[in-house]
Amino acid sequence: MSYEPPTPPTELPTDIVDTLNDSSPELLRHVASYAEELAEHHEREARLAEKEEENEIEERPDDLPEDVPSKATITIKEVNDNRYYYWQWRDGDKIRSQYKGPVESEK
Repeated sequence: MSYEPPTPPTELPTDIVDTLNDSSPELLRHVASYAEELAEHHEREARLAEKEEENEIEERPDDLPEDVPSKATITIKEVNDNRYYYWQWRDGDKIRSQYKGPVESEK
């Protein structure tokens, strides 16, 4: 083991190097543990974001209006004994709907 201090990575900002150089061994071990956990967290978040992008629908259905999100689903509502299709999606805590058209009768 060398008696010389280690050389910091060139990617590490000078202010962080200075702070670490002034820190106690105990604090440095805490920082190292935290940095490892934080790196794992960032990598996990990046993997999840990448998977989410892969799962996103590439194209909008032809009959989906511009103001309706691509993740909207179609639901049927009955109004005055008539059945209608509605686009439906969640917007925060609210459920939004937009008229699509009448349900054709099943004969």
